Amino acid sequence: MNKLNEKKLFEYAIIRVVPKVEREEFFNVGVILYCKSADFLEAKYYLDPQKIELFSCEVDKEILENYLQTWVAICNGEKQGGAIGELPTASRFRWLTATRSTLIQTSKVHPGFCIHPEEKLNQLFEQMVIR
Repeated sequence: MNKLNEKKLFEYAIIRVVPKVEREEFFNVGVILYCKSADFLEAKYYLDPQKIELFSCEVDKEILENYLQTWVAICNGEKQGGAIGELPTASRFRWLTATRSTLIQTSKVHPGFCIHPEEKLNQLFEQMVIR
């Protein structure tokens, strides 16, 4: 089998917005996917303004957008990701998917196999966030 077409182990988590942490209600806004063998770490998100309003009118959409942009910067190892963005790729993924009680949380981490991590990220995003 061609090395490029070999299945690679990946891990992913769903990014959730939890408007009122004490109520434990959430909605999916994105996906973060890590594949060590492809040196791939990427997050993709979409904020639906209507969904945010339905869950809580108290959520500041601009702050939420800034937080999620920082998550993307951390994934990409950009300067805007701060000290966490400077960590090795695996450490950045673990930090982002660590259990927390904040406005933005992730699901448990799930494993799988894929040939192309970016395609898998897009597939999961479509399935878990957009639909």
